[in-house]
Amino acid sequence: MSVDGEVERPEGGVEAADEPGWEVDPDDDWGIAVVTTVGRQLRLRREASGMRAADFATAMGYGEDLVYKVESGKRIPRPDYLDRADEVLDAGGLLAAMKEDVRKVRYPKRVRDLARMEANAVEIALYSTHNIHGLLQTDEHMRALFDVWLPAYSEEEMERIMGARSARRAIFNRSPAPTLSFVQEEATLRRPVGGRMVWRRQLERLVELGQLRSVSIQVLPTDCEDHVGTGGLIEVLTFPDGTAVGRSEGAFNGRPVTDPKQLRVLEQRYGMIRAQALTPRDSRAFIERLLGES
Repeated sequence: MSVDGEVERPEGGVEAADEPGWEVDPDDDWGIAVVTTVGRQLRLRREASGMRAADFATAMGYGEDLVYKVESGKRIPRPDYLDRADEVLDAGGLLAAMKEDVRKVRYPKRVRDLARMEANAVEIALYSTHNIHGLLQTDEHMRALFDVWLPAYSEEEMERIMGARSARRAIFNRSPAPTLSFVQEEATLRRPVGGRMVWRRQLERLVELGQLRSVSIQVLPTDCEDHVGTGGLIEVLTFPDGTAVGRSEGAFNGRPVTDPKQLRVLEQRYGMIRAQALTPRDSRAFIERLLGES
């Protein structure tokens, strides 16, 4: 359910990641169908124009191997690839028009599934222990986190993760807005990820988001003695029909759950964590004090 800090790595390793495109998620049936269709259209257009793959690759400015991978549905083309192909093949905008479907496919299936659940949820409860939650992160903070991830992410992977998270931020602009509740461990706010200026801008972002009427941000002090959140991250999404899905690192083997009895466990833990945390008003004052110290 959670994708913060995770990404599907290309099967071809670093060499494959260096190519101008994205790997297809082998478990994504819809994505495979889209990429296969796009590749077939590119090949038919190229053949109809009388161009060999080698000549097309030269005109495109890409390697012939990439052309074959895109046309066979093994590689997701980037938007600029489709724009260039449209020009080279004089397709009149038909190839460039496929960018929207390709844009959706570029994100792994589980990322799209999570974004879809978030888009449908009327209430989202999130408790983060190690990092500021991905929905709250600035781009600079996000990149700083992934820059030190081991094993290191390629630039392609970095672009894919950051693009996915940035797209999920649309939840703050939804109307009607869902109720968003975040509880952050104090340590996640004190760690100057990316350096002082990046850290400061991240704290400013938290203050800004905390002013939204639909958003509640609370801080759980490090000196809290009766801490029920030691089991790790908790996420609970509630939908309009009253159903919900939740996950916690410290319960049910970390798997997403929908059973009401299991959800009740997560809701009880989250409710107690919120009760132990500073109020939203006091949390804002706490973050503003950190800003004054930075």
